[in-house]
Parts: sequence; structure tokens; C-alpha cells
Amino acid sequence: MDDKDLRILKAVGTLESGSPDKIAEETGIPKSTVHYRLDRLQEEGIIKNDIFDIDFKKAGLNLTLVTEVWAEYGSEYHKQVGDKLGDVNGVNQVYFTLGDTDFVLISHLASRGMVEDLVSEFEEIDEISRTSSMFVITTIKDEPNPFNDYDLESLKDALLPDLS
Repeated sequence: MDDKDLRILKAVGTLESGSPDKIAEETGIPKSTVHYRLDRLQEEGIIKNDIFDIDFKKAGLNLTLVTEVWAEYGSEYHKQVGDKLGDVNGVNQVYFTLGDTDFVLISHLASRGMVEDLVSEFEEIDEISRTSSMFVITTIKDEPNPFNDYDLESLKDALLPDLS
């Protein structure tokens, strides 16, 4: 990656678009260069897809649940239990963590009944010792693109090799 790649990635997040026309206008990089680099970033797996972001609340999944999970330690348990948690209906994100909690899960659900179903499915996983779930009352920030959380200079400092 280089400066142009970072500027393009930052523009994708800012504009919420992969349009070469819009990115070229935002960055000042020629459209043909933007198009070529977007293709290369996709080939390298840095850009994963062309998916549209969905407003979960407007789509009816208006309850966000954050769940901490404690599991029985064992060989490869993080992968085995993590896979089982990821297969639970309604679990959107699974994070294996360091510290007192083994896993943190994020779920977007439509009703309290779906919460009950989710908890019941957790109870069926033998390796789980305990869970603790919290309802999100207000979402303060939900930025799907981490590049939007940095200014360009910070990204360059962190991700580009020091050429001095």
C-alpha cells in the first residue's frame, strides 16, 4: 500500500461509495488510476466486497445485544466454541478476547422473543459456563469503516513504511 491507496480507502469510507468518479473527485487521483487501484485492492483482499450498508433499525432489527461469554478452557476451545457461537441464529459478530471474558458477541434482533431464543441456544452449547447480556439503549457511534476514524496523516504514520 502507498499514499494513493490510503487516500482511496479513506475516500471509500467517507463517501460510502466505491464509485471511481466520486473517489477521483474526492482525492484528485485520476479516475483510471482509481479504477485500477480499486481492482488491485480487491484482488489483494483489502477491499472485500461491494455490499451496501444496511440500517438495522429501519430494517426491523432494532434491539442490539452485547453478550459476554465465559467458556470452559480446552485445546482449541476458542475456535470450537467461537464457531458454535457464530452459528447461533442472530449472532452477528463474535470476538475471542483476552481478560476475564472469553468471547464478546454482538447481535441485532427484532424482539425480546428473539433474545429469549438466542439465550436458549447459548444454553445448549456445553462448553459455555456463563453468559451476561446487555441491551444497548442508545448507539453513540457505529462506524463500519475504521478508516473514517483516522485522519490521513495518522494512517500514513501507522501503515506506510518509514522511508527516511
